[in-house]
Amino acid sequence: METEPPPPGVIVVSAPAKINLYLHVTGRRRDGYHLLDSLVAFAGIQDRLVIGPGDDLRLLIEGRFSGAVPAGPGNIVLRAAGLLAEAAGVKARARIDLVKRLPVSAGLGGGSADAAAALRGLSTLWGVGLAEDDLLALALDLGADVPVCLGAKAAFMGGIGGDLEAAPPLPEAWLALVNPGRPLATAAVFGNLGSAYSAPARFAEAPPDAPALAALLETRDNGLTEAARELEPAIGEALSALEQSPGVLLARMTGSGATCFGLFSQQGAAAEAASKIAAAHPRWWARPAALAGDAGALRV
Repeated sequence: METEPPPPGVIVVSAPAKINLYLHVTGRRRDGYHLLDSLVAFAGIQDRLVIGPGDDLRLLIEGRFSGAVPAGPGNIVLRAAGLLAEAAGVKARARIDLVKRLPVSAGLGGGSADAAAALRGLSTLWGVGLAEDDLLALALDLGADVPVCLGAKAAFMGGIGGDLEAAPPLPEAWLALVNPGRPLATAAVFGNLGSAYSAPARFAEAPPDAPALAALLETRDNGLTEAARELEPAIGEALSALEQSPGVLLARMTGSGATCFGLFSQQGAAAEAASKIAAAHPRWWARPAALAGDAGALRV
């Protein structure tokens, strides 16, 4: 059944999960910010924002993980709206309904994706024509992952998040996403990292299929994994469950955790892995999803 179109003047924007296929921490600036080199793609599972006209700025949050999201002025969607309105010289007036489907503080960039979706949707609603560089600057003010989520295409992410380079085309592949139900603060993970830095590891070739992508990723890693596992041992359990799944090509943590992903060639194998892990661990969140180099190809 086709989804009914939204009412006139209402904009529906998807906020897909961000996946760090690899993540190297390459150093640290004098101001304390860490420098990154990461290949970021997206998954076919997302939050959703429904944005329409309003007399003031209001945010309604619903969905499975709505209770874990602050609804006040500190909410990143409201902050994005405020920054955009100020930069564009318009009144911050809109009604925003956020359907929160992604776990919070999970390494999936959920809040960042929500903020990026708000910037895109509100730019359309308000008729804002900011230059791309200005919009990216607003995104970086909101968080390191917001610029790559704003572009919504696979990219190598460098610096503190604002240095983006288009990645080669990614092959068709499937993911089993597993979160052990334990939020993990990014700042705590970086604080536990020490000086375990890695060199950048970008590549130019376009892997022809999922096994070739997995082979490239095998020579790279997520440099935050051990720091995160020390804080949350359940990450090790999630990785082990994925590694034991039939057909898995690679198992890895995304972002600063605690979500982990298994990479598969076949949709059925990814779905079966997620189903079995969910059955064995009822309190965990486990979902299959397509891997996408272009989030614009994903359904809302």
